[in-house]
This record gives sequence, C-alpha cells and structure tokens, in this order.
Amino acid sequence: MAALVLFGGGGDLAMRMLLPSLYFLEHDGLLPDDLKIIGAARSDESREEYVEKVRAAVEGKAKADSAWSAGAWARMEARLDYLPVDATSADSLKPLKEKCGDGAVTSFLAVSPSLYARIVTAMKEAGLAERNCRVVLEKPVGRDLKSFREIDDAVGQAFREDQVFRIDHYLGKETVQNLIALRFGNTVFEPLWNNLSIDHVQITIGETVGVGDRWPYYDEYGALRDMLQNHMLQLLCLVAMEPPSDLDPDSVRNEKVKVLRSLRPITHEEAERVTVRGQYVAGQSEGKPVKGYDEERGQDSDTETFVAIRADIDNWRWAGVPFFMRTGKRLPEKRTEIVIQFKPLP
Repeated sequence: MAALVLFGGGGDLAMRMLLPSLYFLEHDGLLPDDLKIIGAARSDESREEYVEKVRAAVEGKAKADSAWSAGAWARMEARLDYLPVDATSADSLKPLKEKCGDGAVTSFLAVSPSLYARIVTAMKEAGLAERNCRVVLEKPVGRDLKSFREIDDAVGQAFREDQVFRIDHYLGKETVQNLIALRFGNTVFEPLWNNLSIDHVQITIGETVGVGDRWPYYDEYGALRDMLQNHMLQLLCLVAMEPPSDLDPDSVRNEKVKVLRSLRPITHEEAERVTVRGQYVAGQSEGKPVKGYDEERGQDSDTETFVAIRADIDNWRWAGVPFFMRTGKRLPEKRTEIVIQFKPLP
C-alpha cells in the first residue's frame, strides 16, 4: 500500500486545491489502486467528520465541471482516512507512521512555511523520512533568505535531495506549460524575441477574491512574498530565458537561474520609484459588499494585498526592456495574462 499524507489536511490549500484535484484524478481513473489518502491536522475530529468536509469541498467543484460521479466519490471515500496530530511532535507522528504501513509514503506539507523545519525534523524521528518516503514543500519556502536557509538545512538533514519536491503549483497550469512551446517551437517569434523588437512586457495576476480566513498566513507574507517572488518570477523566467539545451527539468532550471542572476538589484533609493504597494478597503466586488483587509483581520495592518514592480534584465537580449509585474486581490476582474508589447514599425 502507498500513502499520500496531507499535513494541514483540513486547511485552505488542501480543501480548495489538493483534495478536489485528487478527486478529478480519481474520476479519470488515474490514481493507483493501492493509494491511501490520509489527512493529518490538529483538529480533533473523526474520520467520518473529515470525509464529510472533504465531500463538501469536492462536490461543488466537480459538479461545476460536470465531473461529479457517485462511483468516483465512493472510490475516493474508501481511500480517505484522518488522524489528529501535532505534526511538530515525533511522538504524535508515530501513530501516523503505523497507519501508513511499510509502503511508499509521500507527505505534502500544506501548512504554514514557518512550520516546515520543525515538521521535517519530527518526521525523521518518527520514521517518515526513510528511503521509501518523499516530501512535498509548497511555495513560499520561508519569508526571506535566512528563513529559507534554515528550512533548507532542516530538510537536508531529514531527507536526501531526490526525496524532496519543491512545488510552485502555477507551473502546472496548461497555459504556463505552453509558454515553452510558444517560444521555442515557433520560428516566427524567436527572431523577434529581443530588445530590438519588444518595447516592454507586462505580467498580470489579478484576483477578485479577498484574503478572508487565510489572513493568519497572508499577514506574515503579503502579496510580494505570496505571489510575486515565486509565481510571477517563474513566468518572467519562462518569457525571458534562453533556449535550453534540452527540455529536461535541469536544463530548463539552469536557464531560469541565468535570468534571475541577470535581474538588476533594486536599491532602497530606487524602490519608491519602481514599486507600488497597496491594500484593499471595504467596498463592492462583483456587485456585492465586501470587507476591507483590516476588517477581515480585525485590526490595522500594513501588509500589502497589491504590489506592482518594474524589473530590468541586464543581458544582451533584454537590456532596455522593462518587465512590469502586478498582482493583487479584490481587483475589478480575475485576470492572468502576459502582454508582449512590440515596438511600432519604423
């Protein structure tokens, strides 16, 4: 038997994204027959209560996509289990290890990144980091360089590198995956993909939703750390990178790193000129009254829910071409787009 453990199994990421996605895989017959899905969280609830929460999270999305099937749900329900745990305690995780059995175990940390280091340390002590185990870390991995290094060191002490999967789920979107094909499989664009033909690039990720109940996480990270330094920089790299020698993950990653190293650092003096931070207030969204961020949080905060930035890439291809990135919540419309603005014909 193989096991998929969802730490934070009752949280926003698990209920809004992971479990519905697992249901769609179940519906399409793509889950292994012997896979068990175990939710692990602090909430002291029964398996039956957890299953009902999962069904409520899954059913609406499945029906919206005309993919709800009693048979598929019955198969997924049979896979589901739940265990209340303190994921930072090795003693608390030992019953989870027993529930997983001796098969392969993949643990997805759908929790605050501030808990990553303590959780992987406890996992190692509890036997959940053995050779047949894997761990998945969702972005952002830390909130700055110091915390990233602390997390990365803890992960490295618990797991081998080939057991660790650092995930940016935005890269799984079909349009994002098609960017490489658009760029390098299209002979029309490649000769024009440079500063001789392109005036500027705009990357926009706009959301109509607010932060809501996610504010304990969001208030620590804000729009810049939550969206720009991962999702949006990944999109920038896909637009700006040189053709990789191969389309294997290592070759693509190496070209992305070259772009990141070519980004012009922003000094404190320049920050006011090339960046904008904002926060939504109470008003109307999609015709309905909504609270402002401070009202959702219950007290004043200077955490940004909108950020815009100008980035410059100092290399031969992009010198002089500004990249404008912007993202925010409670914007007038939901939009994810990359605009390549070509220069006018002479």
